[in-house]
Formats: sequence, structure tokens, C-alpha cells
Amino acid sequence: MATISSAGVGSGLNVESLVSSLMSVEKQPLTTLQTRQSSYQSKISALGTIKSAVATLQTAAKALTPATGSTAAASFSAYKATIADATIASATTSNTAVAGTYAIDVASLATNQRLALGKTYSAGDPVIDFGSASSATLTVTKGTGSSATTSTITLDSSANSLAGVRDAINKADAGVSASIVTDTSGKQNLLLTATTGGTASAVSIGGTANFIDPAAAGSPVAASSAFNETLAAADAVVKIQGVSIATKGNTITDAVDGVTLNLTKVGSTSLTVTRDNADLKSKLDTFVNAYNSLNASLKSLTAYNTTTKTAAVLNGESSLRSLQGALRTTLSTPPSELSGATMKTLTDIGISFQSDGTLKIDSTKFDKAASTNFSATAAVIGAYGSAVKDTTTSILASNGVIASRTDGLNSSIKSLGNQIDAFETRLTAIEKTYRAKFTALDQSMASMTTTSSYLSQQLTMLSNMTTSR
Repeated sequence: MATISSAGVGSGLNVESLVSSLMSVEKQPLTTLQTRQSSYQSKISALGTIKSAVATLQTAAKALTPATGSTAAASFSAYKATIADATIASATTSNTAVAGTYAIDVASLATNQRLALGKTYSAGDPVIDFGSASSATLTVTKGTGSSATTSTITLDSSANSLAGVRDAINKADAGVSASIVTDTSGKQNLLLTATTGGTASAVSIGGTANFIDPAAAGSPVAASSAFNETLAAADAVVKIQGVSIATKGNTITDAVDGVTLNLTKVGSTSLTVTRDNADLKSKLDTFVNAYNSLNASLKSLTAYNTTTKTAAVLNGESSLRSLQGALRTTLSTPPSELSGATMKTLTDIGISFQSDGTLKIDSTKFDKAASTNFSATAAVIGAYGSAVKDTTTSILASNGVIASRTDGLNSSIKSLGNQIDAFETRLTAIEKTYRAKFTALDQSMASMTTTSSYLSQQLTMLSNMTTSR
């Protein structure tokens, strides 16, 4: 609101003080409007805190919702594998594993095929006969039959050396690694080693490249016959529970349900597969903590202190009572899909409400439920996770209780803003009127003071004249 300044003219009348005192009274309704506007803004901020807490709960609930097309038991199943002698093998599991103990006997490991170029060269000597061409190809075919894959490597005449061929092969990532070895006479040879062991990883070499024969320069050797096998590929020899297993290298993926074995040494050991509920328990802890955090925010922001008679910013908000009621109903009412189940409530798996409205997990009860009937326990978790996800999604929707209440408050803030603008304009006019009136009064009083002084002087003069006669 604009302020108009004017001092007294000389009557002694304190115009500024009078105008200021009167305007402080006139401004009281404006202060009330501004206070209301500020309180609404505080409510919106507090609703933002609640919205964030609900969103956190929604995320936690989604983590407890079974994947589309999957059962709760399949979605939440997890296993861990332990190898008694970790130097012989390592193991990883999937959710299709089955708990049990398995004897493992590794008689031999798979070997990686090795090939050596049949010719040797001095460092820097050209090795490919390009003729009039500027490039040639080298093909690496991995495997045989319909499962075979072929990689084509382009050799450039500008890098015509054993090192150039080596680098081109390694850059192609074709299933073999290339290296150069130098013999006692200083001659270099190119060695190829399959990157993985087993017969399925064996390779054959081909392509248009022709390798120069240092002993017969006019008779280059075709790539398909230029390499000699120095070590044949072989699969591992291993038994599980006394049964010989067909392997494709040192990684076994289809012998034990849901278990991948990586063999590292010859020897005998055992594999133990057990159910692992640690991840599921962690997700439940996150869910419970998210609900309790939301509950604490609701309790704090809607509280009323009877001692100080002070209400929290969202005290009396019916929308929040509706929100809290919806969540408690969701967590207390068995979902329809559990109507015929042996376990129907969160309490059945060790999750229950406390007297202060918080949730708590009884780890002992949960572990017992999960070990006794994991499928039923998972079904309860999945059903309630899905239900809370749906409830929180509804709460957070654009037409949900938080958005609707926020929209209403924003509308009130806008309306109050218009009222404040209009009132400030009115106050400017009122102050102008007060100032004009008091300025006029100040001037009148100053004029009367001047007249009074003049008359006093004249009367004094007359009195003196009379006395002197």
C-alpha cells in the first residue's frame, strides 16, 4: 500500500502521528486477511509433506506387489547357494531354485581351444598377401551346426603386420583372444585362444585373407588352413548326486533347478540351496517404516496441545481423517483374493497395529509363517501390497483428497489476494483523505495562531498607549 507523507505546517499539530494512529486501526481488517492467507499457504506446505509421505508408502507398496502374470510366491521367492569348498565352484540362484543339498564331483575342468599360426615372422614383416586389394577378411566361426555364429574381421593393408592382425582380432570380440609369442630366434607367431572353455566355444578360421609363407613368398596360405590346433576344446567332467552332467564349458546352468554353477577346480564338495527371505523382509521393513513415517506426520500436523491450547497447522482437516481412515481400513480388511486362504490378515504373518497407531513386525512370527507356508505368506504380502498401492494411488490422484484440498486452498488464497489488493487500494484513498483533512486543520490552526498573535500585539500596543496618557 502506498504511503503519503506530509509534516505539520507550524501549528504544532502532529499530523503524521495522527494519520499513523488512525491508519493502524484501518489496517486491522487487512492484517486479518493476510494472516488467513498465510495460514492457507502453511496448510498447503504441510499437505505437501503428507503427499510426499504417501508417495513413499506407495513406492514401498509397489515393491510388495507381485509382477504382472506372476504369483506372489514366484515374485517373492529367493534362494541362496552355499558351496562347502568355494575353491572348487561358485553358485548363483534364481527364484526357481529348490531347497536341498547336492553332492558335486568335478573330475576335470573344461579346456579352452588353442590355435597357432603355422608360419612365423620377424617383427614388422608383412603377413597378409593383399595383392592389388586394400583389405581382406578373416572369419571366426564359433560352434557348429544351426547354433554356429560367425564374426567377420576386416584386415587393412595399412596395418599389415602380425601386431595389426592381432589388434583387429581382439577389437572384434569374436570369441577368441589373440596374442603374439616370440621364440628363441626372435621369430613371432600368432596364438588364438577361445575366450570360454568347452566344445561349444571351439572355433574355425576362414575368410579371404591369405598369409604370406616366408619360405615361399609366391605361395600364400589361405586363412582356413593357416592355423594349427595346439589344444582341443573339451567339456568339464562332473557328477551331481552321482549323475554325470553334460556340460558346455565350466558353467553349468541346467543341471540343478534355478542354480548356475561355475566350476573352478577339480575336486569334490557339496552345494546347499536354502530359501532366503532377507530381501522380502527388507521390503516389509521399508513398507512398515513408510507407513509409520506417514502416521507420525499426520499425528504431528493435526495435533492439538491442550496445555498451550495451540492447534497444529492441519488440525481439524477432515480430508486427512478420510485419508488416514482409508489406509487403516485397507490394512485391516482382508483383500477379496484371500477369502478362502489359510492366512488372511497381516497379523497372521506377524505385522500388527500398536496402541499408538503404528505398525510393527514380529520377526519371529514372520519367520515361522514364511518357513511353514511360504506360498500363503507371500499371498498375504502380495494382496495387501496391491491393496495399499491402489489406495495410495487413489489418494495421490489429481482428484484425490490431497489434490482437492490443495486446489481449494489455492482458490481461497487467490480470492484473499484479490480482497487484499482491493483493501490496500481503499486504504491508500483513506490515508489520502485523512492526510488532506489534518493538513487543512494544521493550516487553519496555524492561521488562527498567527491571527491570535497579531491581535495580542495590537491589544498590547493599545494598552501601552492608554497607560502613557
